[in-house]
Amino acid sequence: MKRTLMMFLEIGLIVGLAFWVYHSMKASPSPHADGVEVAIQLPDAKEKAILYTADDGQLRYAVTQNDGQTVELTADELARRQHREQAARSRFQKLMNVNNTFGYLWVGLGMFGQVLFTGRMVVQWLVSERAKKSTVPPIFWWMSLAGSTMLMAYFLWRRDPVGLLGQSFGWFIYIRNLWMIYRPQAPHSDAIMEAEGKETAAAAIAE
Repeated sequence: MKRTLMMFLEIGLIVGLAFWVYHSMKASPSPHADGVEVAIQLPDAKEKAILYTADDGQLRYAVTQNDGQTVELTADELARRQHREQAARSRFQKLMNVNNTFGYLWVGLGMFGQVLFTGRMVVQWLVSERAKKSTVPPIFWWMSLAGSTMLMAYFLWRRDPVGLLGQSFGWFIYIRNLWMIYRPQAPHSDAIMEAEGKETAAAAIAE
């Protein structure tokens, strides 16, 4: 019964995780009938804008700024603004592909997650060398879970479906392994049979 319940819980977790990934990657609804979401790079605005056809037949961008306000820009206005902002970026900003301090925080989170994710293999290797046999210590799964969670958050911010899907299903495996390590262990079947045998023998002697 417990095994069946765990199987349904695991299936539910996988389905829920897949739905969350799909919902996270889905484009935001547009208030304009023909609006489509496009990527832009402005330090004081969201990374996605809505490109739509205005009443005069001209294409315009609805850009949501970091303060929550939305401004309407023509293609020429957006191009000039992006050119001005991109020209002012430092080399490090271009290397990290960020536009503001908020972006540095996300890149830092992703890098730290990658360090943990790569470092788990080094830890597993060192533990195996010490034990003189292939060994997977619990810290391996903890580092995998922490690194994977950080990378999932980073890929979600980048809206990278490949990285997000790759990490999300591995995340479930790390949780499962940690659950099997720390769950209460049932008595060994041989020990149960031995105890039952002793009880039967004692009962027979008593009779």
